[in-house]
This record gives sequence, C-alpha cells and structure tokens, in this order.
Amino acid sequence: MSYHSLKEICKICKNEDKEFWEVIRADDCCERQVSPDESLQDMNKMYEAMLSADASYDKKKRSASRLSGGDGALFWEYVESGMNLSGSFMGKVIARAVCMAETNACMGRIVAAPTAGSCGVIPAVLISYQEKTGIDNKKCAMALFTAAGIGEVISQKASLSGAAGGCQAEIGSAAAMAAGMTVHLQGGTPQQICDAAAIALKSFLGLTCDPVGGLVEVPCIKRNAAAAEAAVSACDMVMAGIKSAIPADEVIEAMNEIGHDMPEKYKETAQGGLAVTESAVRKTRPRTRI
Repeated sequence: MSYHSLKEICKICKNEDKEFWEVIRADDCCERQVSPDESLQDMNKMYEAMLSADASYDKKKRSASRLSGGDGALFWEYVESGMNLSGSFMGKVIARAVCMAETNACMGRIVAAPTAGSCGVIPAVLISYQEKTGIDNKKCAMALFTAAGIGEVISQKASLSGAAGGCQAEIGSAAAMAAGMTVHLQGGTPQQICDAAAIALKSFLGLTCDPVGGLVEVPCIKRNAAAAEAAVSACDMVMAGIKSAIPADEVIEAMNEIGHDMPEKYKETAQGGLAVTESAVRKTRPRTRI
C-alpha cells in the first residue's frame, strides 16, 4: 500500500489533483497490476453482490441458533407504515442494515465490509442513497473505493478484528468507512471525508465484542443499524460545516490503544459483557431432549 495515513491520502489528493477514491483506485491498480477500468469493474462486482444480498433477504429464514431472523422485515413494515420517527431514508437504512446482518447470521451470501459481523453498515447506507438519489452503480463503486481507503488505513494503524480490538474495530470501522463514503457522494472534500470518518469512529471507541453464545448475532445485528445511523449523521454534520476536533488518524490510533488495553474477555471470547448476562446464558443453554 502506497499510503499509511488518511492525512497522507489527503496530501496526495492535493498534490496530484485527484479525488479521494481515485488515489485508492490507483493504489489498487499498482498492487494488483490491473488497469483503472478493471479495478472499477471489480469494485462494481462487489457492489452488485451487495445489491443481490439486499434483494435476496428472506424474512422467513431463522439462524441455526434461532437467535435471529425476521427483525428486518418487521422494521420494513414499520417504515412503510410511516410511523417511524427517523423518517423514510433513515428508516430504510436501519431496515437494510438489520436485514443484511440477519442474512449473514442465516448463512446467506454477503460482502464482508469490512467484516462479516459489520456487513450491513456500508450497503445499508449506499443502497439507500442510490435509491434516494438515482445515482448509477458506477458512482456507487467509486464511493466504495473511498470506504476501502479508510478501511485500509484502519487495518494498518489499528485493526478490523473484533477478536483483536473489540467491536469498535468492526462496527466502529464500518461506521467510519460508511461516513467517509457518504461524504464523497455528497460532494465533500478529502478533508471532510476524513472528518466524517473521525466523528463516526469516535462514537464507538471502547465498544466491546461480547457476542451471545459466541455467535455473530446478538448484539451484532442491531449494532449494524446503530453504526449505519451514526455514519449518516456524521456525514450530515460534516456537510453542515462541522469539523472533528481530533484528526481521523489520531482517532484510529486511540482505537488501537484502547483495543490493546481492553481485557480479553471483551474481545469475541463470549466470556464477558452481554454474553454472560442471565438472559444470554438462558437463551444459549443447551436443551436436553427427553
């Protein structure tokens, strides 16, 4: 990778008069030895896979654990009733995030963005944005390069793994990636992209990875919805002129420090937090057949 910080990407954007996504695509072309068109086509295929996963959601499916399934459909019905306080766009973002995460839990085909546990965040925001604005798939693929660039920096400076850094590394990273991606779509500058990523990630610093039963279902699925909401709100704040008091790279470094200091029982071991609550133990206790 030819860059090692978001600040460095912004510098390249300025020096070479390129958009954020173009810098990331150029790096991909160099790394994989492909043409710019091939790189964009490959990212478009990734987006098409997200669209397919969104379209194939089955409200009747339940996970093997029976802990999840059907909630996405419930929220879609609520949005369609017009009763939700979050409005039409945000309502669809929430519904899609839950649906995608449930599809993962039910062993459906998803795109890890950046991980399977956080697979609902980016597509929920991007697909809903496309539906709202009518942009084509090519522009969505360009936006995904922006998200990928943010994720690459996080993976270098910290981690994308819940087992290594807690859920802040999965859901927090996805929120940061989606926030920057949405700012790009809204015509924001490279600096604004970084500010949005910082604001979104700050909202999840210290978040534990405490999956009930050791499964990527509870509370993971609903956290996808929360992260998608945070991404959109971070984008709106930045586009309104609000800046992050702490630069994005420093926020990522803080996440890395927190992840290292976090006790192991809060890192996807199911030995602490929500995973050991009375209700969690009751729901996952082996049932004896008579």
